[in-house]
Amino acid sequence: MPGTIERSIEELYHDDQERADAVVFGRRTQIDRRGFLGASGLAAMGAAVGGTIPFADRMPGGLIPAALAQSPAAPPKGPQYLSFPGKSDKLVVLGERPLVAETPEHLLDDDTTPIDKFFIRNNGHIPEAAKDADNWKIVVDGEVNQKLELTLAELKAKFRPVTQRMVLECGGNGRSFFSPQARGNQWTNGGVGCAEWTGVRLADVLKAAGVKSSAVFTGHYGADRNLADASKDAISRGVPIKKALDANNLIVFAMDGQPLPNIHGGPVRLIIPGWPGSASSKWLTRIWVRDKVHDGPGMGGTSYRVAINPMVPGDRPDEKNFRDLESMPVRSIITSPMNGTSFGKDVREVKLRGAAWAGDLTVRRVDISIDFGASWKRAQLTAPKNPYDWQRWTATVKLPSEGYYEIWTRATDSRGIMQPHVAGSWNPQGYAGNPMHRIAIRIA
Repeated sequence: MPGTIERSIEELYHDDQERADAVVFGRRTQIDRRGFLGASGLAAMGAAVGGTIPFADRMPGGLIPAALAQSPAAPPKGPQYLSFPGKSDKLVVLGERPLVAETPEHLLDDDTTPIDKFFIRNNGHIPEAAKDADNWKIVVDGEVNQKLELTLAELKAKFRPVTQRMVLECGGNGRSFFSPQARGNQWTNGGVGCAEWTGVRLADVLKAAGVKSSAVFTGHYGADRNLADASKDAISRGVPIKKALDANNLIVFAMDGQPLPNIHGGPVRLIIPGWPGSASSKWLTRIWVRDKVHDGPGMGGTSYRVAINPMVPGDRPDEKNFRDLESMPVRSIITSPMNGTSFGKDVREVKLRGAAWAGDLTVRRVDISIDFGASWKRAQLTAPKNPYDWQRWTATVKLPSEGYYEIWTRATDSRGIMQPHVAGSWNPQGYAGNPMHRIAIRIA
């Protein structure tokens, strides 16, 4: 390659994309900022990605090829893989204290995410597994007519069980795509899973307690303790009472037909679908119905909050300009083939699979591009099994020749909002980053 890479590719492209093109590949673009002027830059990039680039004339300037892009989540020596009982050793560890691990996109190819492939997100100490799950106690109090104290056994006996397949997604999913880097675990697209959850409706329990007209918000509490001070809660978030009474919220005691594993909040947890996973309290012990917005750990400031009016990336936040992150943004991922897959030189057709979801909304369409976004083809999209299920999609792309290709996917939600090309709406905690997913494949 011409020039010397004095820093990482990501750092160079963040500072000055045009200069980075010149330094890394000796590349200059056409006047429309696509393609290549001269053959040397194209040859250098082709050598770097391991093949000719059939749609090189359509490649935008300043684009780091997907084959070369490194997530900030991955350390220089490569990702650290998880070693945990009952979990896949292909999950990628993002943090050890507390334990956090994400699921690479190609492991999310199942319609229902298996427990062993489901991501892990903790905020504090992992409690010991309950010795007697049926005697686990949950309290519902505050702005209710009747305080409830229910064991798990009583919860199962008094309320009708429900099973729904629903997406659970970390509020920071996609954080690594922000530039400059935001604080927190550097998730790519793997802070998500779609399991079959079995439990009772939160709304049924709240109605049994008798929610008063003064109720404004809930506060959720679990048995996990703060890492630095075990006398404090690790996290306690809640939702507006209107959201709490949504019929799809569940107090869950089973996952994919099995008792809820301890690592996923067992014996009992909340699932508040469509909103940041932090509201879905694990190891649930209490639901406090409040007459004001909840102010527990993880509420207020910039925690699980996004800017109302756009802020300058990297600037100091004005907390008055922030609101709670509620419905998660639209996102689509390619789950097959895996990024970096090579096919035989005679292959001219590749079948794609993926998933898409949109918080409280549904996905209207998914589109695929093989020419760096110059043109798009609509994928076949399935309907959700039930509310808050993700929507699987399929497509077939035809490739004109051997070479290096990037496959891009973008989803559009039921309001007409489309995934952006890059993570927008920068915020210091890196919430709601949902740029298009792209993978590299080679025909050689």
